[in-house]
Amino acid sequence: MKHIFQEGKDKARPTLLLLHGTGGNENDLLPLAGHIDGAASVLSVRGSVLENGMPRFFRRLAEGVFDEEDLVFRTKELNEFLDEAANKYCFDRNNIVAIGYSNGANIAGSLLFHYQSALKGAILHHPMVPRRGIELPDLAGTPVFITAGKNDPICPAQETVDLQEYLEKANGDVQVHWENNGHMLTGTEVAAAAEWYKKHFS
Repeated sequence: MKHIFQEGKDKARPTLLLLHGTGGNENDLLPLAGHIDGAASVLSVRGSVLENGMPRFFRRLAEGVFDEEDLVFRTKELNEFLDEAANKYCFDRNNIVAIGYSNGANIAGSLLFHYQSALKGAILHHPMVPRRGIELPDLAGTPVFITAGKNDPICPAQETVDLQEYLEKANGDVQVHWENNGHMLTGTEVAAAAEWYKKHFS
């Protein structure tokens, strides 16, 4: 998978896994990493699926309708890539915190839904429920921070409520930050995520 790896000043810190939104690339969220943890290593990945020339992490059938088969396949592919990257770049595979936006948040959420120890924690900006009607692995001790817009036209508020419920039923430690905004990623969201991260990972 196309990616950028930047070694951090402190190898004991989590490696930040950056996952962009539809049409983005591996450069998009790099500025975010500095706001969250300036000393951490960064692994920023580009989605390998193209939709009308726009990179994504998995296919969809329509707006808000995921291709579940492809989602499962791409989630497995990303999880295996993390194994390879940890080996190649010598970072702790068990100490990865994902930061995803929109489509990137959905694939990060899918990692949590399908693999018990894929992530140490996650910051999900404007995610949806990746899959419904499945049993999640035990996420005890896994902190998750979700940001959502009450007026988000792409990700209805109920998606956030449902996602929180799924993760909490699996024993995840979930905090949701609501804003009266749409689908855009705001500075106040990022600041709230940074505060949350400090509490859990510093």
